[in-house]
Amino acid sequence: MTVLLCAFLPYFFDSFNYLIAAFAKSRVGFDSVLATTPALNPTQTSSLVQQSQALYEAGQFVEGVQLLKKAVAEFKATNDSLNEAIALSNLSLAYQQLGKWQEAAEAITQSIKLLQTLKDANSSQILAQALDVRGGLELAQGQTEVALSTWQSAAEIYQRLDDISALIRDRVNQAQAMQALGNYLQADKTLTSVREILKNQPDSPVKATGLYNLGNVWRSLGYLNDSYKILEESYSVAIRVKDAIAQSNALLSLGNTVRAQMYAQRSLGNSSSVKDNTQTAIQYYQQAAQIASAKPTVRLQAQLNLLRLRVEQEEFNTAKALLPQIQSQIDSLPPSRTAVNYRINFAQSLSKMTQNSVGPKKDVAKMLAQAVQVAKSLKDERTESYALGTLGGLYEQSGQLADAKSLTQQALVKAESVDAQDIAYQWHWQMGRILQKQSNIPAATAAYNQAYNALKSLRNDLVAINPDVQFSFRESVEPVYRQYVDLLLQLPENTFQKSDNLIQARQVIESLQLAELDNFFRSPCLLPRIDLDKLVENEKSTVVIYPIILDNRLEIITRLPGQDAISRQTTKVLKNVLENVVERLQKDLPIASREPDVKQHSQQLYDWLIKPIESDLVNADITSLVFVLDGSLRNIPMAILYDKKQQKYLIEKYAISLMPGLQLLDPKPLHNVRLNALIAGVEQERLIEGKLFPELSNVTQELKLVQSEVKSTKELLNQEFTKANLQKQIQSTSFSVVHLATHGQFSSDIEETYILIWDKLLRVRELDNLLRARGENRRGTIELLVLSACKTATGDKRAALGLAGVAVRAGARSTLATLWTADDESTSDFMGELYQQLDTGVTKAQALQRAQLAILAKENRPYFWAPYVLIGNWL
Repeated sequence: MTVLLCAFLPYFFDSFNYLIAAFAKSRVGFDSVLATTPALNPTQTSSLVQQSQALYEAGQFVEGVQLLKKAVAEFKATNDSLNEAIALSNLSLAYQQLGKWQEAAEAITQSIKLLQTLKDANSSQILAQALDVRGGLELAQGQTEVALSTWQSAAEIYQRLDDISALIRDRVNQAQAMQALGNYLQADKTLTSVREILKNQPDSPVKATGLYNLGNVWRSLGYLNDSYKILEESYSVAIRVKDAIAQSNALLSLGNTVRAQMYAQRSLGNSSSVKDNTQTAIQYYQQAAQIASAKPTVRLQAQLNLLRLRVEQEEFNTAKALLPQIQSQIDSLPPSRTAVNYRINFAQSLSKMTQNSVGPKKDVAKMLAQAVQVAKSLKDERTESYALGTLGGLYEQSGQLADAKSLTQQALVKAESVDAQDIAYQWHWQMGRILQKQSNIPAATAAYNQAYNALKSLRNDLVAINPDVQFSFRESVEPVYRQYVDLLLQLPENTFQKSDNLIQARQVIESLQLAELDNFFRSPCLLPRIDLDKLVENEKSTVVIYPIILDNRLEIITRLPGQDAISRQTTKVLKNVLENVVERLQKDLPIASREPDVKQHSQQLYDWLIKPIESDLVNADITSLVFVLDGSLRNIPMAILYDKKQQKYLIEKYAISLMPGLQLLDPKPLHNVRLNALIAGVEQERLIEGKLFPELSNVTQELKLVQSEVKSTKELLNQEFTKANLQKQIQSTSFSVVHLATHGQFSSDIEETYILIWDKLLRVRELDNLLRARGENRRGTIELLVLSACKTATGDKRAALGLAGVAVRAGARSTLATLWTADDESTSDFMGELYQQLDTGVTKAQALQRAQLAILAKENRPYFWAPYVLIGNWL
């Protein structure tokens, strides 16, 4: 299991520092033991522990382990159980850094066992600290629920001792565990309580550090705006208490948060915001470097981050000016894990510069070779693996494939020796690329399979590995899945598990969608639930269609009922060509007057996506299509695909629904469910968070139409539609339908995915918590969630990811939503028709089809009838 120590490192350092301090405080007891028992001079032993702390903080963990083992033995010889326990806890921390999980577990178990036998005042606080260490170890090994319980036990002790700073640290750790378990509401409450505690504390370095830690955690959980505000508070406190180190730490983290916001804006296609955020991050890094003289590592980290930003923006001349000062600082670093990581970071930026013919290639290879040697001298296999693999990547770029392959293999051996799957997946991926360049397709496919399996094993941890993975998912994770599928489908050349390639490709693309949603929510809480093939066999008139967008083609995988095998068709169309057509459609659909353009582009998509499988659908008497859409195709409704030959839209021939991935949702028919609905909406114009939401004049009419078809309803309109009232109704009544007629937006940025309630924007995580409050397995599961006035974020090519997230996480079997805010009157008419059809006993997909056809019969333009999509249970 992958180690997540990186995410919690500040708290583990605090743990180490606290335990060292506790050792110093316990010297009175230690001296009294010495008075009766011959032992090592206490000053010498204290020196051993202090030396080990210095080694730990310098990243020299192997040497630190040796000193701590010696200290443990000497304390044991003097029957000094308290200080033996302290040394054992620190020993566990050092073992964790080295990936030696069994040794770490043994050390912390011994420490806690010793502390539980002691009854003095000092031992309670040290026991709590040891529990913190064990919680970190449990989290690193994927035992998230156990870690949460351990930290809660520690928090009870801190509460009794009124140790505010330790309690804050512990609650921050708990919140991260809650987030990993998908308990957003608890995590949010916990972090909010931490913020309130800090708010009420007087200014001090401890307060500045607490805010700094909290801001970093908010960033890791994806709450970038909150992270920014809290880090600003930390910086302000640090200025008032004149703590230069806290100031530089806060500035560095502010730069990191703004950089994360830059990545988010880049995914939204917001170039002006990307530019603004880039300049702001640069300013923060420059400030951090200027005032970090008291902490040179912060100065160097700020300069390295600044260099990376300059290189990303292709500001190579400015970047070159940074090189001499960074190089001189790196050269002066003593051997440590930190020094190796700085060298690798520097080399990666230099490598990108050399790819653009800027910077010397020899210097990059030399620096990485030095990093390898330092890691070897430290006997730090994890860091050595990272250095070897990065050097292998450099040789891959330069075409020295034999050397690249050898180094990558060495890196893999080192990574797997410490079970570092977060590194290993990268080297399997790299090995696959190298083998593919060597035209060894079967071996390359096998390597990609190992990378894919490593990512699957990381599923509980991937979103917490580090911010770069979180915010550059499209560069560091998604390509592994897509390139693997590409290889699997190169059937003429590929004999690797040939008979199962289509099944595996389908599974991989579903796993990608699962990983995307994990990354969106920063939490791996969506579990596979169904057997796809059995489902298709039971639904004789339904076909599941997987379009897979690859660089040079569109692959279409289908599973038809009555067939033993899945089938595959290929359309030769370049990815950028297909995505340009989709992008034009996405822009044209919300404008009623652009019907001719919509028809032209949707005909092209029909020819690429449906025409290759058209005869199969007819021959199998298919009436319902379930799409598991890929990439940008999720941003447009499949209903608008246009068959020029028959002059029909796809909705005129088939009932249509979408699934984020059939592994995710459990479709069940709407048999004899008594419809009772919670209906809510905001009709009046609202100005919330600087955003103006225009009046929706037909909301009242829409809700009345729903009431006319669903006899049992509860209404929340305008001022009554608040979070508190919504929560009260959801928790008190088992509604089968929740219908929300209000503005909303879907985005690939979780903070920009929301619905409007009367007095605020209810973001997706809050909505998720509210709608799932009753629990999916209890009677009264929400059968249908309707969001009738939402839209996808303008310019966001992956906006529908937000819709998929809402659909999957809301706890409703089906979600019906709009991709753009259509004509208010036609929406009202559509909803009345939809509920009328649902009452006839047809499937939800058929009810949607009939309602759309009713609108289409009156108004042919897709703007009016096409925005509606059904996600999830189509039965």
